[in-house]
Amino acid sequence: VDVVDAEAIVSSHAVLKHVDIMTVTVGDLDSWSADYTLQFSRKDYCHAFVAYFDIAFTQCHKTIRFSTSPWARSTHWRQTVFYLHDYLTVDLNEEISGTLTCAANAKNPRDLDITISYTHEGKAYGRSSATHTYMMR
Repeated sequence: VDVVDAEAIVSSHAVLKHVDIMTVTVGDLDSWSADYTLQFSRKDYCHAFVAYFDIAFTQCHKTIRFSTSPWARSTHWRQTVFYLHDYLTVDLNEEISGTLTCAANAKNPRDLDITISYTHEGKAYGRSSATHTYMMR
């Protein structure tokens, strides 16, 4: 967990999970997967995936919203950074796609086991694919 400067972001973003707190169940959050595709916005290096959340409490007298994104005012939640084992050389309009899987840890359900797979077809070095596993404690 770290603060990421918005200027360090080199791609578009994708919504991985929408949670309606009025209808969500524990089972909805125990284990889930999401496919994603991101488009790079400039020629650069990609070192990590950055995760954040936006929230809106809409069932109150006055709607309350805030974001933990790199473009918003910093909060104590910051952003979650998933570093890659090797950086990627990326170019404008290239895409990276894959799947993120999140599951409660078997020993401690407050911990999360996260797997991110990706495939990138780059001009500079061709196709690269990988799967990384992370543990959020």
